[in-house]
Amino acid sequence: MIERMRERVVAACDGASKGNPGPAGWAWVVSDDDERTPARWEAGPLGRATNNVAELTALERLLTAVGPDVPLEIRMDSQYAMKAVTTWLPGWKRNGWKTAAGKPVANQDLVVRIDELLDGRSVEFRYVPAHQVDGDPLNDFADRAASQAATVQEPAGSALGSAEPPPSPDTPKTAGAPRRKAPRAGGTAASRTGGTASARTIKAKFPGRCLCGRSYAAGEKIAKNAQGWGHPECRTADV
Repeated sequence: MIERMRERVVAACDGASKGNPGPAGWAWVVSDDDERTPARWEAGPLGRATNNVAELTALERLLTAVGPDVPLEIRMDSQYAMKAVTTWLPGWKRNGWKTAAGKPVANQDLVVRIDELLDGRSVEFRYVPAHQVDGDPLNDFADRAASQAATVQEPAGSALGSAEPPPSPDTPKTAGAPRRKAPRAGGTAASRTGGTASARTIKAKFPGRCLCGRSYAAGEKIAKNAQGWGHPECRTADV
């Protein structure tokens, strides 16, 4: 692959679900030498799936597509997918693929596969906000490709000669337009809720335990999702 000739590859990946769960798709893009222009990309349908499954699938497909000896910088707008494989994964493995609350890890097959693909390779994850004016162009491309794959449920990519995916309606069109973040799974400013969770945060009156297994203290900011209260960054995370 062409990436084997380069010291570092900058890439991005993203997943989309129209309904969470609903028609879903994944996409990844590998940059050109300028680290901004797509050199090659791929997207595919998932049928009916959640945002989290789509995000993890996109990461798994990217890691499969790039040689294991190539250092990677991966840009993502999903904090859930990033934390699942960098923060929560070691504890899940120690607990026999159970959360701190003793529940089976959600999407375990994908997490295990990604763990195998990350073993022994150099990968740096970089969080980038979605749908920003002058935002990261690689993440924007992957976001648009995943959204299109979710909508049309057909594969696409540079190897297929596919046209560039259409602009996202969630991104402001001009530099003078106000910046706003699209709801994303695991996002810190706003989370994709599927109509079941609130973006509002409050201070906890009593200590408790988040779905991720970590505790929160009285007075700490928490947010509500369909399963209860927990850390704002874990809102909608299936852990």
